[in-house]
Amino acid sequence: MPLPQTASPTSETLPRVSLTGARFDNSYARLPERFFARLPPTPVAHPHLLALNADLAVQLGLDPQALAAAPDWMAGNALPEGAEPLAQAYAGHQFGGFVPQLGDGRAILLGELIPPAGGRVDLQLKGAGPTPWSRRGDGRAWIGPVLREYLVSEAMAALGVPTTRALAAMGTGEMVARGRGLPGAVLVRVAASHLRVGTFEYFAARGDTEALAMLTEHALARHYPDRDPPGDTPAARLLHAVTDAQARLVARWMALGFVHGVMNTDNCAISGETIDYGPCAFLDAYHPDTVFSSIDATGRYAWGQQPQMALWNLAQLASALLPLMGADGVARANAALAGFAPLYQSEWLRHFGARIGLAEPTPEDRALIETLLSRMARLGADFTRVFAGLADGSARAEFADPAAFDAWAQDWRARLRQGTGADPEAVMAAANPRRIPRNHRIKAVIEAAVTGDMAPFERLHAALSAPFEDRAEWDDLALPPSPDERVTQTFCGT
Repeated sequence: MPLPQTASPTSETLPRVSLTGARFDNSYARLPERFFARLPPTPVAHPHLLALNADLAVQLGLDPQALAAAPDWMAGNALPEGAEPLAQAYAGHQFGGFVPQLGDGRAILLGELIPPAGGRVDLQLKGAGPTPWSRRGDGRAWIGPVLREYLVSEAMAALGVPTTRALAAMGTGEMVARGRGLPGAVLVRVAASHLRVGTFEYFAARGDTEALAMLTEHALARHYPDRDPPGDTPAARLLHAVTDAQARLVARWMALGFVHGVMNTDNCAISGETIDYGPCAFLDAYHPDTVFSSIDATGRYAWGQQPQMALWNLAQLASALLPLMGADGVARANAALAGFAPLYQSEWLRHFGARIGLAEPTPEDRALIETLLSRMARLGADFTRVFAGLADGSARAEFADPAAFDAWAQDWRARLRQGTGADPEAVMAAANPRRIPRNHRIKAVIEAAVTGDMAPFERLHAALSAPFEDRAEWDDLALPPSPDERVTQTFCGT
């Protein structure tokens, strides 16, 4: 099936700018042309900087002052020297149904940067205009989802969760139609890569085993060059590695009360990073069946369903890779997938154990953790504030029936007295954030930003960048929503 076509400018129509410290080496662009469509971003009317992540810029070897002084390329009005812009092809299972052709519908990969510390990262503009995969869309983004992804992805990074990052948010000086006119914006996203399970499904659906083999070798070289066992097939090695990475990632989500919201295979990164923050949210009142995404009518991606959905996505990757696994491919694939559950359970216990002060939890401690979660769910206790309050004694106040907490706390304190190998308070302080990016806070930030006021964004971003610090000036940002502040639905923002 040929790539869809769309009229677009060529890279030669945009001016080139020199980025101080930038080193590009575009390995994905050296793959065959059927992997992507070469095209530049579409320029905007009035590019202007909304937010710049100076710390991340320094990590990438870029000069924050120079970026702030000449930001036009971050909105798509110029190209950095060394960039080879393209939109990636991929497919995906969306809410269980297979779509054989998706692709970057509003994102342009500028290229791959080599940071001073080594490795490589993708530099992508999200909301950069139409591509061959825009599917009648305008290829643009409005300020709401751009600031949401900026805040939540950077909060996840501060919480120690593998994630894409936000280098900058740019205003475009243009309005986009989303039921009404809203200010346009572009997110400058940094990622270990933008390879997805859906990238492999794209070529598997076309029976293109040559492309699958090239993509597998590319992914291994980029993300898992030392992956054992060396005697296995490359496809099996990759499946093992991605399975492990996803098990670790989703266990981390669960322990923090994070709900991705749209765990389609095109949003499942081969690198093991969290990617695509459209309808995501963090739990306020805890219940395992909590769903925020407005398009998740059946609860497929509810908080408590996320481990099963991650494994389902991995099974689709296994199916795509089967042609490369040899005569005993099914056995190889099953062996890789069988590693998900034990690793996930081990990581779940480690992270939740730390949240209650256990540096070295044992399998017997699972019942203690699950009892607490059960009582939180029954009484609607706030997920983050209960765990944060265990050390200072305020957790009890989060329960409508404090006696339910008291009964659990008696067993918990007895367990702590047995010793954990580390100071429980120190363990909890390192594991339990005081602040998370709550829905109602993000909503307030976006509403202010639409009017041109970025001060609430800057304050919330600063507070979320230090989530474990107990700072009085940010106490209000740790509060749960009042009944009239609750945000129960989130949207993809496309």
